[in-house]
Order: sequence, then C-alpha cells, then structure tokens
Amino acid sequence: MLKGYYILIGMFFFSMMFSSCDQIENNMVELDSAVIDSLMSDYNLVNGPGAALTIIENGYIIYSKGYGLANLEEDIPIISGTNFRLASITKQFTAMCIMILQSRGQLNYEQTLTGLFPDFPDYGNEITIRHLLYHTSGLRDYFSLIPDNVTEQIHDDDVLNMMMEQTSTYFMPGSEYQYSNSGYAVLAMIVEQVSGLSFANFLSENIFIPLNMAGSIAFEEGISTVPSRAYGYSYSGDHYVMNDQSLTSAVLGDGGIYTSIDDLFKWDQGLYTNSILPQDILQEVFTSGTLSNGAETGYGFGWVLDTYRNRNRAGHTGSTRGFRNVYHRYPDEELSIVILTNRNSGSPKDVADQIADILFGG
Repeated sequence: MLKGYYILIGMFFFSMMFSSCDQIENNMVELDSAVIDSLMSDYNLVNGPGAALTIIENGYIIYSKGYGLANLEEDIPIISGTNFRLASITKQFTAMCIMILQSRGQLNYEQTLTGLFPDFPDYGNEITIRHLLYHTSGLRDYFSLIPDNVTEQIHDDDVLNMMMEQTSTYFMPGSEYQYSNSGYAVLAMIVEQVSGLSFANFLSENIFIPLNMAGSIAFEEGISTVPSRAYGYSYSGDHYVMNDQSLTSAVLGDGGIYTSIDDLFKWDQGLYTNSILPQDILQEVFTSGTLSNGAETGYGFGWVLDTYRNRNRAGHTGSTRGFRNVYHRYPDEELSIVILTNRNSGSPKDVADQIADILFGG
C-alpha cells in the first residue's frame, strides 16, 4: 500500500513539474514574441511599408510574421508568402547555378572569361570563374560605367558588353578581394552561355521547381510577373512613395530574384540535404576564398562567412532601391534568421543581430 501511495505521489509531482515546464516554455515564447515584435516595431505600420521575418531552428519555423504593407496603394498586407526583391542575397542562387553546371561537368571553376567568351578582351585570360565567385576578379564596377545619357534599364548582357569594352582590371585577378556586382552579372551570362537556357529559366528548372519554391522568380519586365509582390517605397516629405526601380534593377545575376520567407525556408532546409547537390559538394559554398598570398577573403560562393557571438555564421545582406534585407545562417546550431523589407531605410541586419542575441542568451 505504501509503495503504491509513494508511486501516486511521485506521479503527481512529476505531472505538476511537467505542467510547470510547459507553462514556463509558453511564457518564454510569449515573452520572446513581445521582445521580437518590439525590435520590428519600426516596420509595423498601419499605412506604411514593412517587413517579413522568419526564424528557423532545427528544421522548424519557430517564428514567422509579416509587418506593414506590401502595396500601400491597394492596402495589401505583408504575409509569409509576400515576395520581395532579394537584391544581393540573389548571389547565393547565382553561385549555385554555377555549381550545378560544374557538378554536371559542363564547366569548371578554372575556365577563363576568354575561354568562355571568345570575343572577350585579352585581360580576361587571367580571370577565372572562381575569381568571379569569390569577388577576386578585379572587374570594373558596372555602376560607374553606365553613361549619363542612359535612360533604359540595363541587363546582364549589357554588363558583359561593358566588361568587353574595358582593357584592364582594378588589380591582378586573385590578388585582392573587392565586392563585385559586375562579376555576378557575368556569372549569370556564363550560366546562359553554357546551359543554353535563360538565367531565369535555369534558376526555375534547377532550383525553384525542385525545391517547390513556387513563388520565386528572377523577374523580367514584360516576360514574367511576380506573384504576391511587395513593392519598394521611399519616404518623401511626410509620406511614402513607390520607388523600387532604377537603371540597374533589371540586372538579374547580382540581385534580381524575388522570393518570400516561405520559399526561403525551403531553400534554407535544402542546403542541409542533398536536394540540390550532394553535401560534399555543397561544403565548398561555405568555404572561404583565398588570395594569391594565402589570405582568406571571408567570402564563399555567394555567402559572407564570419562569426557572431563565437558562432560560425554564413549570410548576406541585400540592398537596392526600395528594399533592405538580411539572411543569416548559423549552421552549427541549425538556426536561420531572415528579414525582408520593402523600404529604402532601416537596418534589418542590426535587428537580426539583436534577435540572435536573444536566442543565444544575450
């Protein structure tokens, strides 16, 4: 009898303890939600552009929320399926296209620009695909080469033509690191040259469709439409005005993809599996480039590689007219933080760091 009594008492206390733990967890989730929402408060406007936030941990979305409006003129709120222009976060997808072609034996990283494009000037003999991926090519910045009288948007092939009009680079390829939008526009043209497909179609057939990223697209005006599109805005005077296109907005390889936090969850998880490429090949994505003197660049194939709070991190920011974004992955913790915004102001990277501080116990 006593034994049974003690068993019942033990079960009672165990049940109470378990219930208390559940309550503590629920309170922490609620508390964290309030704190996270306070960090995102600048984007939580009733009549203004906003943001989409997702936090992914161990294969699960532990927080996902939209703030503000995707389209002010039609009063459309931002939701998890809203598609934002990624800007430079696009570069990791461009690099993956190159990796896919390399894995199929259709190109190799040591091929030169003159080998790929026979009409390319002689200085291209020294520039390899690897240099382009690592931002060590020294190619001229195409932004600075656009003539003052140009009014039509330029495209990736225009960037390639600009590079063909040059006779030299900023430095000997491989000797320095200098972030290069030109390099990634040229990489998009390499994808087209080697695959025979448009860059947008190659992305769709080899990444978006296999990962079921149904809303994702490399947007081409007059050719494609962005579903559930977030439009970019700038603050002017006392109100926001739509302002998300510039002369360079049609260049795809360096920043032309539109996607949502829903689809980025699928991309993020695909990088932990063999869905796109085998893991042994994918590891090169997150391996730093090196210069000719042996120094590391801190940049992989489309990813900035660093540490934060003593944890390894791979990530990228994206900034273009009307959009400011950040995507951080902490692979050892299987944690990712994504913030996509549709305005010309704010620093989502700082917010993502503050969220990481909370999650890491800061």
